Amino acid sequence: MLSIVVFLPLAAAALLALPRVGARAAVGVWIAATAVDLALAVALWIGYPGAGIAYETRLKWMPSVGAGYHVGVDGLSLPLIVMTAVLFLLCAVHSVRETHRPRAYAALFLFLQTVSIGLFAALDLILFFVFFDLSIVGMYFVIAGWGHGERSRSALTFFLYTFLGSLALLLGFIGLYLAARPHTFDLVELAQSPPPAGAAVLLAIAVGLAVKTPTVPVHTWLPPAHTDAPAAGSAILAGVLLKMGTYGFARIAMPLLPGPWRTYAWVFIVVGVVSVLYGALVALAQENMKRLIAYTSVNHMGYIVLALGAAGLAGHQEARELAVSGAVTQMVSHGLITGALFLITGVLWDRAQSYEIGRYGGIAATAPALTGLMAVAAFASLGLPGLSGFIAEFQIFAGVIGAGAVVAGALSLLGILITAALLLRVMHRAFLGAPGELRVSEIRPHELAAIGPLLLLSLIIGLAPRPLLDLIEPAARAIVTLVGR
Repeated sequence: MLSIVVFLPLAAAALLALPRVGARAAVGVWIAATAVDLALAVALWIGYPGAGIAYETRLKWMPSVGAGYHVGVDGLSLPLIVMTAVLFLLCAVHSVRETHRPRAYAALFLFLQTVSIGLFAALDLILFFVFFDLSIVGMYFVIAGWGHGERSRSALTFFLYTFLGSLALLLGFIGLYLAARPHTFDLVELAQSPPPAGAAVLLAIAVGLAVKTPTVPVHTWLPPAHTDAPAAGSAILAGVLLKMGTYGFARIAMPLLPGPWRTYAWVFIVVGVVSVLYGALVALAQENMKRLIAYTSVNHMGYIVLALGAAGLAGHQEARELAVSGAVTQMVSHGLITGALFLITGVLWDRAQSYEIGRYGGIAATAPALTGLMAVAAFASLGLPGLSGFIAEFQIFAGVIGAGAVVAGALSLLGILITAALLLRVMHRAFLGAPGELRVSEIRPHELAAIGPLLLLSLIIGLAPRPLLDLIEPAARAIVTLVGR
């Protein structure tokens, strides 16, 4: 069942290679495949036993080096798989009017969906790395082929930067393999008996994952990649691909290197705090709406790194579990909210071919529904109670402060204040006030069908988070127990 969820989108992408599939049919296949995949992912959630690894498949692949096709899900990976399926379906709906090589466009996104779900399901380091690297290739072609502005340069910067990070990640995986007795790349076996690897291995893995996350100072590829990517590409890049880095920290770095993680937890806390404040402050200075949202992603990823770092401190067990639970909830929340924000910027680009905030104004007069969606997305992003951002950030701050990182938690609270200022500034300048140079017409039905469900899910999580937290908390408890060994 899990392998079907992983490879169904790739099978649909292969179907689009048939010459008889026309442009209109291609988008139909894309939407149908992602809808079926989401239904199957939800079925996995419904059938999940509540704790431990489920839907496990283990096949021999490269037995001579202890690498195999090993997939499974738990409370850490299953929410991200369902979120991924949701985002890819709604990006397909948003792209229903795509006219520039729609078959290739749909095939690339279906390929990326298989790669993304495969990474979150992978329980083998080599399998994880294969999917990690293929995500770079897929997004490179999305930006280079369907972006705008300096798309070729942005795509190349993205590829070279993140590929260099993946090479560091591979070195770290090899270090884990060599330190393990017996040698293996299997995540479950490595977690049961963590290899005696040291700081150098953690550094290599942390650099590779930090580039993908991204954290300060290895974040500079992100703003141009987002600015020049198509709207759906930005939604997937921020909503899904960035989570590969933070997920890697929780799935690989923490449980497999518990000693080094505890020793250097303060480094991750500092990096998290710097990313929170730097991302928010730089976003405040942006005049390009897409770059502004890109820098808020640096801010939000900083919260996750901060929480995971705090889980390595010698504080209360319950507080550390709360920090990890908040980090995973933030991964889901950020995927939904930032995906919606980038799809909204896609609406603005479709109408006026510009992201410059100063050229807009009075959008509320001509597009009240679009303004309402932007307001909900902005309030969700800054953590307003009743929306998913509040649930995630409350857990993070409570966990971080409870674990003993009081100063770091207090400093990071400033990030919420700055985020509120910058998002309300965007609302005031572009959507409210006097009419600007550029006019924006009301949101179209397919755009509303793509953006609305993301914000609705954020509202549902904000009002009734228990089903999500019931899934995440046992996995968070298991991770903290492994780190505390």
